[in-house]
Amino acid sequence: MSTPETAPRAALRLHWTRTALGDPHVQLQRASTDAGFRSYWRTEGVTPSRVVMDAPPDKEDLRPWLRVRDLLDATGVRVPQVLARDEVQGFLILEDLGGPTVAQVITDANADGLIDAAITQLIRLQSLALPSDFPVFGEALLQRDAGLFEEWFIGKHLGIHLDCADSECLQLAQRRLMDNALAQARVPTHRDYMLRNLMPLDAGPAVLDFQDMVHGPIAYDPVSLLRDAFSSWPEPRVEGWLQHYHARAMQAGLPVPGLAKFIRDADWCGVQRHLKILGIFARLHHRDGKPRYLADAPRFFTYLDAVVPKYAALQPLQALLERTLKPAFAKVTT
Repeated sequence: MSTPETAPRAALRLHWTRTALGDPHVQLQRASTDAGFRSYWRTEGVTPSRVVMDAPPDKEDLRPWLRVRDLLDATGVRVPQVLARDEVQGFLILEDLGGPTVAQVITDANADGLIDAAITQLIRLQSLALPSDFPVFGEALLQRDAGLFEEWFIGKHLGIHLDCADSECLQLAQRRLMDNALAQARVPTHRDYMLRNLMPLDAGPAVLDFQDMVHGPIAYDPVSLLRDAFSSWPEPRVEGWLQHYHARAMQAGLPVPGLAKFIRDADWCGVQRHLKILGIFARLHHRDGKPRYLADAPRFFTYLDAVVPKYAALQPLQALLERTLKPAFAKVTT
């Protein structure tokens, strides 16, 4: 959730940037925002340009971001370089990696190369030896994710209260999805490894938005990349990329299971993630006044239609989708 810009914060940010760069004439222009409290500002009047990250300390702690950045950097994952930092006031000066993300430059023609480069960075990330005190993507986080879908998408956005039969279907499906995630080998997990969080560079993409990294299921990040929240590819191509990731992960010594089980794990992680993101998008719309995210909601139903019917164990979710959720969604989008 972002907060409106305030004049004192803007003045403080500009003064800090000018002092850190030693240039009293630098100006700042908004570069982007994210769905959290951070904002990003590009310098003007200085060469090369820099990016200022502003994380108001009463809203967001910079230290987790910095800790993960330093770990990834030491492992060879390309991440933004930090040129100046003030953890107390909540400011960083970062190298300017440019404007477009991989999501903005990928096409049918260049997708294979860009996806392969993204997989290279992902395997480096998954090979990192995380300190033991890093959080685990376990029961608590999975339950929280499940709650987002039920509270915000079903309850708030669709405006429905599930009856006993539908509630039982949802709980059974969510339990099976959670059990699958908990049974997978754990590796460092970005949790939002997708094209819009990668910046295209000649030596391979730089990774952004990594501060929520955890010990998590090995199939989670690959399917996040290949069944993206904001862009879609034909399923045969996605399956080919999943096979390509699997071969490279095996070669790198990562603890992937056999191919058939890995594909199943990725499918199920994808379903769990799609439900969670529907909840997040609904919350962004109804709580935070950001309606644009829900424009991508139909994409997730397409994903679910492609995967859920493949698995008999997910039949309760299929029944809930067909009987209740898809009809309700059709009503609120007409």
